[in-house]
Parts: sequence; structure tokens; C-alpha cells
Amino acid sequence: LGTEKKCLAMVTTDCDDATYIALDEATKAADAEVVYARSFYAGAANATQPYAGEVIGILGADTPGAARSAMEAALFALKNLGFAESGVNYLAHTVSSAGSFLSREAGVPLGSALAYLIAPPLESLYGLDAALKAADVKLCVFYGPPSQTNFGGGLLTGTQSACEAACQAFRQAVEEVARFPK
Repeated sequence: LGTEKKCLAMVTTDCDDATYIALDEATKAADAEVVYARSFYAGAANATQPYAGEVIGILGADTPGAARSAMEAALFALKNLGFAESGVNYLAHTVSSAGSFLSREAGVPLGSALAYLIAPPLESLYGLDAALKAADVKLCVFYGPPSQTNFGGGLLTGTQSACEAACQAFRQAVEEVARFPK
């Protein structure tokens, strides 16, 4: 893994993007870093084994206590995150203050606000267009569909209120496509 950390905490779940947000929360709650985080191919409904999940995340820390605290923070965040469902599954979440993982992924300063936007391929593109037009935000990372999990989306940055407005516009656009797919 290329880490000098002595202790690891590992998690696999069936919701990759919520897990990435939760891993980022762990970096803010404890002296830990994300040393590995990858989505599996095909998505949660097509896992290779019953408990394989859709993603694996590994946190590294110098002490068992820090690893445990980081994992507890990640699990707490996971309980409060997840995909919305409105005919299609999607995620539109404002990260008010990015930790070390998401700030590195997005190429923004630690503590920056992010709009984390994910949806099925068509909905993600339509939603990203709406989000970028609705608020003063910048696209930092584009997850072009189809991704490993057959979704698409992106990470946008701006002020917290701009990121929230982008999330709202994304939600509305995705739900519009879900209501009128033809």
C-alpha cells in the first residue's frame, strides 16, 4: 500500500461514494489517512461474493486507538449517508469541509466545500450541467460514465452555499429525468 502507518482499519460496503465521504470524515476525526480506496467493477448488485460489497477502504494510523477512532467516525458517517431514490438512485451531498482524502482527490485546499454528485450515466450528465449552471462552482473531478460502478458524476467546489445550490439543482435535474425518462 505504500504507507508507513503501523495500524490499519479496513471496511467494505455496498455504497462506494458514501464510503468515500465517510473515509474523508474519518481523516477529520482522528489522526489517520486513507491509504487505499477503490470501487469494484459492476456495482453492489453484481458483487462477486455475498459480502464483497462495492468498495474497499483502508485507513492507516500510527496507533490502534487512532485506527479505531477513524473507523468509528467512518461508520458513524455511513449511517447518515446514502443514495436518494426517486425512480433512480443518486447521491447529492455537500461536504462542508473536505478532509485530507477528498481535498486530495479534488485537488482543493483542506477544508474546502465540495458538492459530491453521483447518478446513473445519463442523469449524471444532465444533473452536472444543471449544477454547474445553477451556482458559482467549479468542476474539480469528472467521473465520466460509465465508471467502475456504471455511474457518473463529479466533485464541484465553491462556497458552502454554492455547493448546496449545486446539489439542489443536481437533485432536481436527476428527479426530472426519472419522472420523464422518454
